[in-house]
Amino acid sequence: MSKLILIDDEPIFHKIVQMTLKNTELSNQATYSFDGEIVLDYLEEKQSESQSLPDYIFIDLYMPLFSGWDFLNGFQNIYKQLKKTIHIYVVSSSVDQRDVDRSKLYPFVTTFISKPVMKDIFDNINYA
Repeated sequence: MSKLILIDDEPIFHKIVQMTLKNTELSNQATYSFDGEIVLDYLEEKQSESQSLPDYIFIDLYMPLFSGWDFLNGFQNIYKQLKKTIHIYVVSSSVDQRDVDRSKLYPFVTTFISKPVMKDIFDNINYA
């Protein structure tokens, strides 16, 4: 079964994703966080335990204190040591093409998704 982590500073977006995931395989395996730094620390700690690692991470770019960019930069330093491939989806309300282009510079980013996230995005994930 696939595991997903959503990192976003907006509680309403967490709720929207929870409702969107209802009745999908991901619904019982989803974790929600407001803090990307905590998730990054967890990934570093569990890097050799593939069963503990998520399959997917959805990360917002613009958050206070520790942004999605901070997360991506930190993930850049550890992703090759992880015992599992994690698909990173950048999710943002930004419509700035520079954000889309910058996110594509990270080799582990699967895609850039503009908010709001629709159910078809989750439907098109290949469940592990």
